[in-house]
Amino acid sequence: MSEAIVAYRHVAASPELREVERMRSKARHDEAQALRNAERKEREHWQGVVAYKDAMIADKDTALADKDSMIADKDTALADKDAMIADKDTALADKDALIAQLKAKLENRI
Repeated sequence: MSEAIVAYRHVAASPELREVERMRSKARHDEAQALRNAERKEREHWQGVVAYKDAMIADKDTALADKDSMIADKDTALADKDAMIADKDTALADKDALIAQLKAKLENRI
């Protein structure tokens, strides 16, 4: 048993084994670093996509707000024209009433 322990210590202390362990550790570190870098690039990519989509949505919201404003302006103009038509209808009714009165007076004279 003591020979096995001595052999293990001899192998464990060998420069070759230490170099293999150092290379394994470096490989694990490099792999973890590569994964972090890939995740960072993926995150940056999707952040760019989201920013682009947000800008497109903002542009479309602005265009929609402009169209809503145009519709409101046209609704106001239409309401103004409806009011003008109502005024003219009232004036026409007043004129029709006046004509009827004048006709009645003319008929009374004849």
